[in-house]
Amino acid sequence: MTSSFDEAAILRIDRPHPNLWKYYALCCFIIPPLAPILLPIHWFRYHSMRYHFTAEGVSMSWGILFRRQILLNYSRIQDIHLQSNIVERWLGLARLLVQTASGSSTAEMTIEGIQEFDAVRDFLYSKMRGVKDHPSTTAGSPSITTGSSSASDAELAAVLREVTAELKAVRETLNRGNPKSGGEGHV
Repeated sequence: MTSSFDEAAILRIDRPHPNLWKYYALCCFIIPPLAPILLPIHWFRYHSMRYHFTAEGVSMSWGILFRRQILLNYSRIQDIHLQSNIVERWLGLARLLVQTASGSSTAEMTIEGIQEFDAVRDFLYSKMRGVKDHPSTTAGSPSITTGSSSASDAELAAVLREVTAELKAVRETLNRGNPKSGGEGHV
């Protein structure tokens, strides 16, 4: 996927687009008797909603009386979905549903009110892949990369040979300790 986004512009996004308030107002007037109750709730949500994109992750916060904040590291992101209904498309908006590996079937974070939704999705995918393409290495353990180059294939083959040799040594040690096995022990 080619990414056509300006990272600096995305890092500057901190508020939803004003069309989100129009969307909220239209939704509140679908059921006119509830509009006086729903309009203030959505007005406070819209005016208190903040986004913060950093090099490590993305955060979203909203609320006046009951403040809610979600912080997601890019390494936790599993999938990103774009969702928009006909009214949102008419207003040029979409929602980005960011899913993590949590036990929930719903999105961990819903970034709404963004007109640059394609660019934000591409940005999140690039950050998500960037985190996953740099494996962490611990002292004494070889690193395995997921590239398709011949060097990484050779490295992977070498690691697999080492693991195979260690497993054979463990099997032989176990068979020596168990005389009933007759040389063909099952681990």
